[in-house]
This record gives sequence, structure tokens and C-alpha cells, in this order.
Amino acid sequence: MESTFSSPAEAALQREAGAAGVLTPLADLDRVYELERVAGFVRDLECQRVALQFPDQLLGDAGPVAARLEETTGSKMFILGDTAYGSCCVDVLGAEQAGAQALVHFGPACLSPPARPLPVAFVLGQRSVHLELCAKAFEAQNPDPKGPVVLLSEPACAHALEALATLLRPRYLDLLVSSPALPLPVGSCSPEPEPLERFGRRFPLAPGRCLEEYGAFYVGGSEASTDLDLDPDLSRLLLGWAPGQPFFTCCPDTGQTQDEGVRAGRLRARRHYLVERARDARVVGLLAGTLGVARHREALSHLRNLAQAAGKRSYVLALGRPTPPKLANFPEMDVFVLLACPLGALAPQPSGGFFRPVLAPCELEAACNPAWPPSGLAPYLTHYADLLPGSPFHVPLPPPDSELWDTPDVSLITGELRPPPAWKPSNDPGCLALTLRPQLELAESSPAASFLSSRSWQGLQPRLGQTPATGAVSGRRGIAIAYEDEGGS
Repeated sequence: MESTFSSPAEAALQREAGAAGVLTPLADLDRVYELERVAGFVRDLECQRVALQFPDQLLGDAGPVAARLEETTGSKMFILGDTAYGSCCVDVLGAEQAGAQALVHFGPACLSPPARPLPVAFVLGQRSVHLELCAKAFEAQNPDPKGPVVLLSEPACAHALEALATLLRPRYLDLLVSSPALPLPVGSCSPEPEPLERFGRRFPLAPGRCLEEYGAFYVGGSEASTDLDLDPDLSRLLLGWAPGQPFFTCCPDTGQTQDEGVRAGRLRARRHYLVERARDARVVGLLAGTLGVARHREALSHLRNLAQAAGKRSYVLALGRPTPPKLANFPEMDVFVLLACPLGALAPQPSGGFFRPVLAPCELEAACNPAWPPSGLAPYLTHYADLLPGSPFHVPLPPPDSELWDTPDVSLITGELRPPPAWKPSNDPGCLALTLRPQLELAESSPAASFLSSRSWQGLQPRLGQTPATGAVSGRRGIAIAYEDEGGS
């Protein structure tokens, strides 16, 4: 129990403090971190104060990189580490506290638009890719030269996709190369035709073509990856890709390939189970997993309206990064919904597991919105912005008098018939009207009170009026290990 919901006391004593050592040789810093491009970004904006955001695994290189950039540009550099939420998001709040005029983000990034306008440059890294081995692996898995295939990669391997496509294009006629959806430089015009932007990538589709027609060949990861430590970026692709299309991954070092169809099926089955748990839930905890991504306030209001329309109680919790010890303090919650960026919502859970399941916003939408398309017809959306008005995937709640709210529904977990929601959507003016009730009639029972009444121990009982009054007497003296009246032992 201690290892699941709390940390052992010895962990704080055995933890080693101090800065991490330099991970990259000094001679390779310019190449690995693209310092020449970063210096040009700072000079073009004429910034005097620049924030450098590093993930935890790259903080050992932060000092030398900042010193090199200060020497090259003459600007003051500030190192941002230990972000409150995910390191893949741009820490706009930290940059504002440092008075920075621009920010440079190093390492894996979700590429979500920030909540506040701030010039941002991304350095995704450049992992070495064995092009010949990857080309042979592609030819082995795609024998049809006319089959439509998209080249995908982890962010650190995106620099090698065009070179890999050059080796394959003489034979493969319908080959599409994706690229990271980096923000366009200030003053530049968007390309025509505008490419499709999805999964944090841009796809230059030809007119009349759709992404669901293509298979996928993903360059990245390692041979030892399992479902438990699956990269959230790859999980996003496996969940959102068309189920009927092949999806292969290729290790950039060895060229070893793997068919991800089985793993994608397990991920989708897990998500369907979480949707059923959300439909059975009465109390929902909404975890604020980001404060720096655009439209997070609007998304939080949307999730609260969803829960209220489905007859569920919702509570907003701002706890920073969710951990099992934190969430175990709220046993009244049936499920939690993490409002975060796409990579944060799909991040691997700790080995101990959570006391209650943690869902993504798309799963709460599927559970609470009766107008949402059934499973198999609805896309799995990993970004909460796709659920909001203005998105092509937005599905508004049906009107209060719609028959969809009264459709019988059976839980696939308990086998019981779910009652229709007792509340109406919040946009109905009738939900704000007061209704006269007879005196002493219980109008509504709080889920927290119901949970407390079901517990075997409900705290100290005052028993007012049931205990006889007596005079105060002298109690025991001493400490708990040896009271005075106990004598020596």
C-alpha cells in the first residue's frame, strides 16, 4: 500500500541532489542543438532576454548551451526546468516570470499553440537514422509500388524523412512525407494548397485525397518498447489512424520493423473500456493538466457542461502533475479526466497505477454526449481543441427534449440498465428555475454525502446528549513509550 499511494521515507534520504553532468560532448553542441539556427532566431527578433526550456533528461546540457548562445548573440539567457505540467508544452508562464521576449524549446514537443502570444522556436533534435536499412525495411513491408503510404517519424528523426523518401520514390509512386507542424516564421505566407494538419504534423495531400486512404510507416522508437512504456506520440498515431490501414514501425538504428496492428487494437479496447467506466460514473474529477495551451479554459467549461448534461457531478482539481498519491486523496471520484495536451493526456501511467481510471477528454465526450457517433464511426481525437465549437469534429449536445437522452443504455461492465440523466444541459433555462418543495423533503443527495454514508468508518461520533456529564479527572502523565504509572519494564 505504501509503494502505491505514497513514497517510502527512505527515498527522500537516498535521493542525490546536484546538477546532472553534461550529456553531449562540447564539440557536438552546435550540431545537436542547432545553435546556429537558434542564434539567427534570436538576432532576427532582436531579443534581449530569451528563455531556454529543457526537459529533465537534457538539463545537463542547459548550462553549456546557454553560455554558447549568450556568447554568440549577446542576449541574456534564462534556463527553464521542472515545469509544472508536461515538459512537451511551451512554458509561457515561466517565460513571462523571467521577462523573456522569446522562448526556445528543446527536446520532444507536442506543438500545441500556447495560450499567450510569444515567439517560439523548437529544436526537436537530430537522431541518427540508418537510411539504407530503413529503405530495405520499407520495401519488405510494402511490396506493392502503387500502394499509398505515409512516412512518419518521431520528432528527432523528422530531419531524415526527405532523404529516405528520395531513396524510395523511384519505385513507389504514391508516397507522402509528413513534417512536424512547426509554427510558421513571422511574416511568412502559408503554402498553397494548405496542407492537412493533424497529429502535430502536416500532410501535403493532393486535391481529392484523404488521409484515411494511406497506410503508415513510422521511423522511431526502439526494439525493446512495450505497451507500458509506449511513447505517447506513437500512441496518438495508433489511436487516431484508420483501423483498416496497415501501420508499421521501424527502428532507425537497426531497421527492425514491427506490425502495430495488434498493439493498436489493444489501445482502442482499453479506450472503449474507459468510455464505459465514464458512463457508469456519478462523480467526475476534472484534472487541470495545463495552463499554457490555448483554449484550455473553454475546454474546461465544455467538459463541465458535458458532465452536467449527463447527470454527473464534476469537480475541478488543480494538482500539477497527477500522481497516484495525489489522486488517492479523492476516493469520492469515480473517474478522472485529464485536460492536457495530446501527449500529456496519453503519457504512460506510473507503475503503481492510479486508484481510479484517468481518461482523456475524448472519452468523456463519447460517454456523455448521446449525439456522438458510435464506436467505429467516430475518430479518436487526442486534442481537446477538436471537441470545441469551430472544429470540424465538434458535435453539439442535443436539445433537452431530444429522444437521445431517453435511449435505453446497458452498462457493459455491470450489466445493469443505466437510468436516463436526471439533469438537463446547462443551456436550458429551466435548470436555473426554483421549484417549491414540501418542508423537510430531501431535494437532492450529494454524491460526497452518499459516499460517506456507505463507508464503514465515518469519523469520530459526537453522540450529543447520549454521554453522561462527569467531572474532570487527572489523566496519565509521561510519554507514550513510558507513562509514570506503568513502572519500569
